[in-house]
Amino acid sequence: MRKLLCPLDWRYCSEEMRKILSEEYRVEKMIEVEKALLEVLHEIGLVSKKCIEKIRSISLKDIGGLKKIQEIEKETKHDIMALVIAISEHLGECGNMVHFGATSNDIIDTSWALVIRDALGIIKKKTIMLLEELIRIIKEHKDTLMVGRTHAQHALPITFGFKIANHALEIALGLERLLECEKRVLVGKMSGAVGTMAAWLGKGIEIEKLVMEKLGLKPAEITTQVVSRDRHAELICEMSILASSIARLAEEIRNLQRPEIMEVAEGFSKGQVGSSTMPHKRNPIKSERICGLARIMRGLVIPALENIVLWHERDLTNSSSERIIITHAFGILDQILEDIIDVVKGLVVYPENMMRNLEVTRGANMAESIMIRLTLKGVPRNTAYRIVKELSMRSHVENRDLKDILLESDEIRRYLSEEEVEEALNPAKYLGNYRELIERAIKRINEILERAKSTLGES
Repeated sequence: MRKLLCPLDWRYCSEEMRKILSEEYRVEKMIEVEKALLEVLHEIGLVSKKCIEKIRSISLKDIGGLKKIQEIEKETKHDIMALVIAISEHLGECGNMVHFGATSNDIIDTSWALVIRDALGIIKKKTIMLLEELIRIIKEHKDTLMVGRTHAQHALPITFGFKIANHALEIALGLERLLECEKRVLVGKMSGAVGTMAAWLGKGIEIEKLVMEKLGLKPAEITTQVVSRDRHAELICEMSILASSIARLAEEIRNLQRPEIMEVAEGFSKGQVGSSTMPHKRNPIKSERICGLARIMRGLVIPALENIVLWHERDLTNSSSERIIITHAFGILDQILEDIIDVVKGLVVYPENMMRNLEVTRGANMAESIMIRLTLKGVPRNTAYRIVKELSMRSHVENRDLKDILLESDEIRRYLSEEEVEEALNPAKYLGNYRELIERAIKRINEILERAKSTLGES
């Protein structure tokens, strides 16, 4: 039985993402790069016609699989050289030009770009699914009244749709950042030992262009022995921002699921257990897991940034950490997306509890509305603030409705009638331009969704 070490191997990360992040898949992409190079060498007359069909059909299985490469690496202490030897041995006399003119990172960096492209495809697809679900909730609850909270204290009224629109746009912007960084991240290189293409004897630009065309990549404009790691660092930063934005939504759901609030809750399936000792527990476990995994994502940013700083035309300090950073970043973000999609699809909303909580402060959260009305009646703004603050504090101390306190005040009655006070205290009448703002957010989200779908060949 295979011994599992990392939770991404068995607990977190979808099977489709695991396949792309596997060592087998990455080595297959390395072989794809080596094959593309050999095909181009054939096109410029350096590889014979009789060999090209054999080269085109080569696979990881043909060369003995990972096991064969790892056995060779025990001697070479060099993974790319082990791969080159395995391919060359399989091709026999047709293997004489394998890796000709290339350096290890021509293969490594270009194959990483291929892996990242496929992994980003999954991330984009799932983020699109999430945003479409969030738009559904926004539209369904655009007018569902609830209290806004700042500093975890009751503030002005909002709607649940307005709240979710804020989260959805933030997540959409995270997707947009990923789309924008693709042009910098999805690049390859075929430029040799220090990036000058010296081994190609003047044909380097043409060879690199043809290889990248076959692989569907753009060549990095200039490189050392490696593609500069600012590109990879940007990717990890953008992925961490997206993970953190999703975690902010998960954190909100966790807080709103507190029994004393209970405005929303994660779905709870039949047979699900919240606690091994407390039978009543219904814990927001997926939202909690999202928040925990997002912490790991943010932790990957530091080594990604450290990898930018390499000696001269390169050293090897980025290599070991990169094998962990890239695969784990995609595996973690994939799980975060899987979880948040499940949470949003199964989210239970309690509008009646939202209304109940809106009334907890007995009207005090509408104090600004009274202050604004007074100011519009000619009371200096600071004076109006002082009057309403004193009356709000009295409402709190005496545990009485703010309306009653206001109507007892001669200062208030001098400017506002009872009907005007009641209207000013009505949360539904103090939502500003919330509908237009929601529509503006949805429009922006849909623009980003269309752009993301176009990169996946969807419409």
